[in-house]
Amino acid sequence: MKDLADVCKIAVVQSQPTIFNKEACLNSALDAIRRVGREHPSDLIVLPELLVPGYPHGLTFGFVVGMRKPEGQLDWKRYYDGSLVVGGPETTAIADAAREVGSWVSIGISERDAVSGTLYNTNLVFDPQGRLDAWHRKLKPTGAERLVWGDAQDRYFPVSQTPWGPMGTLICWENYMPLARVALYQKGVTIYLAPNTNGNEEWQATVRHIAMEGRCYVVNCAPHITRADYPSDLQYPEEVEALPDVIYRGGSCVVDPYGHYVPGAEPLWDQSGILYADLQMQEVAASKWEFDPVGHYARPDVLRLQVNDI
Repeated sequence: MKDLADVCKIAVVQSQPTIFNKEACLNSALDAIRRVGREHPSDLIVLPELLVPGYPHGLTFGFVVGMRKPEGQLDWKRYYDGSLVVGGPETTAIADAAREVGSWVSIGISERDAVSGTLYNTNLVFDPQGRLDAWHRKLKPTGAERLVWGDAQDRYFPVSQTPWGPMGTLICWENYMPLARVALYQKGVTIYLAPNTNGNEEWQATVRHIAMEGRCYVVNCAPHITRADYPSDLQYPEEVEALPDVIYRGGSCVVDPYGHYVPGAEPLWDQSGILYADLQMQEVAASKWEFDPVGHYARPDVLRLQVNDI
């Protein structure tokens, strides 16, 4: 492991997206990035999964087993229109904001492939010069997410070489895939980004375990979403009406390599907001004294992971 800069100042943004509204979601993200730059300059700013145009929890888009209701196509096309083409004006605006505040910026989007039109659940990382540094597509959409987003065929497991060590991303339930986690550990990640939509206590156990397993800092970034954040004119309004008032409670936090919450970044519940914390990066190297999952605590003669990098 190369020597690491001692402290990474981090801002974790727990946003409240306006579902389907690309412009509102994008403006909220840009406002948050600039607010951090203005009020609490940070080395790294992390925003949630699918922040643009929001996570459409509870919607079927007209799909049922063996058939599709044509009205659902209208809602799906609306979500498609709200998804971003990487390199388009919206991601350029995010890149400009990262450069403006001089921070690394991580953000989750619904990506529309510029050639095929397939949607992907994607996380982008921009460097402080505004360059797109890492582009990760979710390997396997979870459950009925497969009706909206495709499996990643490429662009997975990238890492950013930061002054604080390699930084990588897994999205939401990808973090339950043991081999996917090991793929990041093998790349030496010291900062592990986990954007998600899991506003529950059980997820806290997951991110604390990953931090202890990987001997890295885990950044758990989730949105706060309510039923009122949905548009009122969807094709199946009864699906929205059946949702609880609060759909995702948030729970964003940062966990250190020993599984403890970082001071200032304990779980944030039931509101939008920004958590600020200082990551003591020498703790990553120190924690490997007793456990290193791909180093001295590994048995490559018995167990070995092969990743088909594309």
